[in-house]
Formats: sequence, structure tokens, C-alpha cells
Amino acid sequence: MTLRIEKSFEGGKTIYLVSGGIASEQLEELKAEMAGEGAATVLDLEHVTLVDTEGVRFLSDCEGQGIELLHCPLYIREWIAREQARSRDSSERGSPQ
Repeated sequence: MTLRIEKSFEGGKTIYLVSGGIASEQLEELKAEMAGEGAATVLDLEHVTLVDTEGVRFLSDCEGQGIELLHCPLYIREWIAREQARSRDSSERGSPQ
């Protein structure tokens, strides 16, 4: 799986146009590219064709940090929602009642 990242700036935001696949083997490259960026960061996923579980977890974490996911394909959006629900369920089961 190949990953291509193009960085641009618009309206005070840093935009990363991501193309190709986001899988565990590409995550370090993407994380390194985004290091030090704050919540004014946008990941444009319009040209993402494939993700794996680690990629979805990364995208979910990005959203949790206030990073906007732009043009997120529906199947990825649904997968993120399932991962977030699973994470909430796990933390609720593990918390004292």
C-alpha cells in the first residue's frame, strides 16, 4: 500500500491531502509529517482508498484531538464510529460502578 501526503495552508489551518492507503506500516510517516500540529489541522481523505484497523484507530484518535477529517469516505466514517463505540463500551465495562 502506498501513501502520499501533500501539505498546504488555508484559512489558518494546515491541510494534509492524503492519498492511497493508511495502514499500520504508513502510520509512522503520517504521524511524523503531522508532528507538532495542533487542532487547526485537517486531514483530507478524499483520495484514501484503503485503511486497516490501526489506520482507523489513528483517524479516531485524530478526531478526539480536534483534527478535522474532511471528505472522509462513508465506509471509513462508519468504521471509526464502530471503533469509538467499542472503545466506550470497553471503558464503561472496566470502570467501577
